Amino acid sequence: MKNKVYTSVDEIVADVPEGASLLFGGFGGAGFPNNLIRALARKGTRNLTAISNNCGSGENELGILFKNKQIRKVHASFPGPTANYFQDCYAAGEIELELMAQGVLCERLRAQAAGIPAFFTTVGVGTEVAQGKEERVIAGKRCIMETALGADFAFIKAWKADSIGNLIYRKAARNFNPLMAAAAETTIVEVDEIVEVGALDPEVIITPSIFVDRIVQAPGR
Repeated sequence: MKNKVYTSVDEIVADVPEGASLLFGGFGGAGFPNNLIRALARKGTRNLTAISNNCGSGENELGILFKNKQIRKVHASFPGPTANYFQDCYAAGEIELELMAQGVLCERLRAQAAGIPAFFTTVGVGTEVAQGKEERVIAGKRCIMETALGADFAFIKAWKADSIGNLIYRKAARNFNPLMAAAAETTIVEVDEIVEVGALDPEVIITPSIFVDRIVQAPGR
């Protein structure tokens, strides 16, 4: 069986190339893979496409990547009032933004994981987000088509993993992480603790190991 455990955050992100697309778990300050993000910032990889609920708070979370001008496009549902580096880049025309409802973001990720290429929703009908999208009437309601959303890599924060990649999360830090872990080609996870196979109660495992490619122990922020 392939060894999924890496010794450092810098090693685990070393092959993320220029122009890659990345899913970043987290909601506000909870459950962001901050150690992986900082390693990517040190690496300096540019022209990235970021998919995240929000766009950082100051230099925290994705803020450092916007500050370094490493992101060229972002898909988000709530960029956030304290995402000042994102706001500066967007105002200067340096990044492209696709804004969507939070539920639509979740469902696009879930669809990608389930192998569903597109779906119809009533959310956004008649607004700017519907521009250029196919519209149909289903069960008497106007709907627009949304496509599945995945990425080359997912950066995930979990609480504990076993050595083959089964994951559990801590409280609100669960948020987008399980959906994103299943929607990427390569899923990279930072955890507070790595335990032996069999040490995790199967009833509390949220992300099964089949979705996880790499793990690194990197506690805290």
